[in-house]
Parts: sequence; structure tokens; C-alpha cells
Amino acid sequence: MAGETIRIASREGGAFDCYVAVPAGEARAPAVVLASAIHGVDADIVAIADEFASRGFIAAAPDLFWRTLPGPLPGDDKRAGERSQPRAERIRAGEADMADTLAAVRAMGRANGRALAMGFCHGGPYAILGPKRLGFDAGVSCHGTRMLDSIGELEGVSRPVCVIWGDRDHVAPAEVLDAYRAVPGRMGNVEVTIFPGVKHGYMMRGHPEAFDQAARDYSMRRAVEMLAALR
Repeated sequence: MAGETIRIASREGGAFDCYVAVPAGEARAPAVVLASAIHGVDADIVAIADEFASRGFIAAAPDLFWRTLPGPLPGDDKRAGERSQPRAERIRAGEADMADTLAAVRAMGRANGRALAMGFCHGGPYAILGPKRLGFDAGVSCHGTRMLDSIGELEGVSRPVCVIWGDRDHVAPAEVLDAYRAVPGRMGNVEVTIFPGVKHGYMMRGHPEAFDQAARDYSMRRAVEMLAALR
């Protein structure tokens, strides 16, 4: 189901692009806001958004890098590294964009007002930050990076959060996985799944060296189940 790119006004001034896919029909639906990897809103993110729309949910994918390097980057573009530095500042700036996107989605006539934040790689932390303080009702992180920076943000979060990795993810070393494995034992709202033999970037068909169909299917299924609970 093809969507369209719209412009969303930033609370800081200016505006940014956001790919939006809306399901067929007239029923109100929950939304998923996709926080991309450093490659931006590329063909993989668009395909994921379209898949959610085909399953009956509104999907929005904002350009979180519009302030410096707008538009998608190919996976081998040397500039891609610039997008992740300085990391903390980019994540904070992206919080405003995720919140502005959520507000824009909620203003749509088809939206029921409830939403899930789903992050990939660089965007992984928004699965926690979204429910923590941006107004999202749930969060899913797929092969998120630098997630130890955000683990403390789980304190006080009561909404559902699902974190998924492969154990061969080169940017999620053993200490990261072990730290998150310990969380569900004390927080019943947090789910952590780690797939054996799966690499970083398993969600992205455009990266065949890492893509894993079983892990992708599981991640989409859990996101759809969480969205269904928001109807």
C-alpha cells in the first residue's frame, strides 16, 4: 500500500519530510511512528511503513536528520557516519521530531489517538523515550544501537516496551545484551528477545548480509500485536 511524503512543521521552526501510509477503509486506527537508522527514510523503511498500512495501521516515518543531512543515504555512503555524531544531541533533537510527528498523526481524521514508537539501529532508543516522555503508548526497538545510554530511562515506564536483537550484532556486545536480559525480571512491561546467530540490521532487506526473515517476521508480529492492543 503506497503512501505519500508530507511536510510536518517543527516546533523549533522549519519543517521536515515524513513518509505516511494510511490503511484502506474508514475505520480509525492506531499509528506507528518509525525512527529510522542513520540511512534515513530509505526503501527499507518505506516498505515497513507500507506493510503496517496493509495490516490496518497508520504508519509515519519522519526524516530525523533533516537539520544537517536531509534525505536517505545509500548504505555505503561515507557521510552516514556523520549522522550519528554527536549522538546525544541528535537523539535529543529527534525527540522533538518524534513528538511533532505524533501530534501530526493524531490530527489525522483516521487516527484513534494511540501510537507505538518503533526504532531501528540509531532510532532504537525512541522505543524507550517515546513511552517515557513523548506521549507514545508503547515501543519496539529492533537492533538498536547505544542502548545502554537509554537503559536508565526505563525507570518509571509502565507502558509496553519490546527490545529485540541478534546475538551477533556487532554494535550490541555481550554487556549490552546482558544488561537488558536482566530487565524483564524486575519490569513486567519490558520484553527482551535475542535471536541466536542474527546480525545487526536484520530488519532490512536492502542489507542482505544481515537480513534475517525469521527475526523480521517476529519483530513485525510483535509490533502488530502491540498495535492491535491499541485499537
